[in-house]
Amino acid sequence: MTEVVIVAARRSPVAPRGGALSRLDLAGLAAPVVQAVLQDAGLDAARVDDIVLGNALGAGGNPARLVGLAAGLPDHVSGLSIDRQCCSGLDAVVLAARSIRAGDCDLVLAGGVESYSRSPIRAHRPLDPGGQPVPYDRPAFVADPARDPDPLVAAAHLAQSDGWLRSAQEDHAMASHKKALMAETAGHLAGELVPLAGLARDSFARALDPVLLRRLKPLAGTAGHALTAATVAVEADAAALLLLASRSRAEALGLPVLAVQVGAVQSGGRPEDPALVPRQAIADLLARLGWTARSVARVELMEAFAVQALACLKDMDLPPEAVNAGGGALARGHPIGASGAILLVRLVHELQRLSAGDRGLAAIAAVGGLATAVALRRP
Repeated sequence: MTEVVIVAARRSPVAPRGGALSRLDLAGLAAPVVQAVLQDAGLDAARVDDIVLGNALGAGGNPARLVGLAAGLPDHVSGLSIDRQCCSGLDAVVLAARSIRAGDCDLVLAGGVESYSRSPIRAHRPLDPGGQPVPYDRPAFVADPARDPDPLVAAAHLAQSDGWLRSAQEDHAMASHKKALMAETAGHLAGELVPLAGLARDSFARALDPVLLRRLKPLAGTAGHALTAATVAVEADAAALLLLASRSRAEALGLPVLAVQVGAVQSGGRPEDPALVPRQAIADLLARLGWTARSVARVELMEAFAVQALACLKDMDLPPEAVNAGGGALARGHPIGASGAILLVRLVHELQRLSAGDRGLAAIAAVGGLATAVALRRP
């Protein structure tokens, strides 16, 4: 079977909605990242076979084609855009890897891009002539409304039903911010970031004050198990891209090999409990590869909610020090269609500080009861 390798991986900083990146459209966010990836690899853009991008907020058109042409890819590089909500950026990489394994492509750019700040305002067309459009925030992901809770409501229910206290969620959020700041201070993020609009760091990370956290008003849930602005990832803007190649083409072109993509699992679970589906995806992927949880040196786990991360890690036996070593989405933000790709870019760069053969996992959930997990190995 064709071995798929990652030869370059970069991302933009992540900025909250309305922040430093708010005036950039999708091309403005992602095209510089594409160019940085190609420069890192030392690859002529004409050699790229395809670009696959995740995007979830209904930007319209084909963002992958838009970004590819804006980045200077030749006209023959077509571009494919996918939407599986939060899984989109990671799924784009899975699709790219499959196309390489199938022999259809040798070099594919893959990742995700999202602008909460520039996303369209949504409304349903009126059913009757002269009627008024009906605004809506998100589409339905399950036909039965009873099985399609708002993600915030579902997370609050999880906190209540499984007994995750507000204080435990706040402790997790503080640890995420602390790890992000430590990674930034140590220079561990510099190699993956592409500065945009004068921003060269993830602007949301900060030292959280536990006294201040206790004063925050609940966003959802009961008082003892409530979710707050500190324990829910902020809406954000960002882009992340990776360059994937067949091992043979990478060697023929003398491209650097940063990681080997050794497997992926895309899972479905109960739509009512989307936060828990990554547990199954991770377990299935470990079993498929014959890995133990303790054998994984780095894990990038999505933190859309603190309670989600806590619930996914419970009884999984993953090494605590391996999880989100450079902080998670609670310290960065959640640019929906780009978040999964950001996890993988982070994982690639985390593995560069470890030894040959070390293993890594990235996992993310999506509304509708979906999850994707991807496994990498440092060569």
